[in-house]
Amino acid sequence: MARPKKWRRVCSLPENTQFGPLGANKEPDKIINMTLDEYETIRLIDLEGLTQEECSKRMNVARTTVQWIYNDARKKLAESLVNGNRLLIEGGEYQLCDGYGKFCGRGGCERKNRRGFTDDTKSME
Repeated sequence: MARPKKWRRVCSLPENTQFGPLGANKEPDKIINMTLDEYETIRLIDLEGLTQEECSKRMNVARTTVQWIYNDARKKLAESLVNGNRLLIEGGEYQLCDGYGKFCGRGGCERKNRRGFTDDTKSME
């Protein structure tokens, strides 16, 4: 019997889901698909400056899983930038955070902050 999938927790959806070269006269040859869980690892590690261990706790997966996801995401970003391919963010094995997780209210959950809660609100576990 196969092991059940463990959904990766994603705190927020990206505002923009498509990126590509500007001013190109032709359509890019290839579209690179990045999943939302790959986007979340880039956001947490590169933008927020978390370690892979901290990222794994936020996403509710093992550190080795985060390392694997992060490496795939970086390769896709590099391929898109270097080769001028369009990047499309969609899909993946994720569960959108409900705003009441362990890290919510500490700046870790944009959904909770958007609903008017402050960062010092106690999280409901």
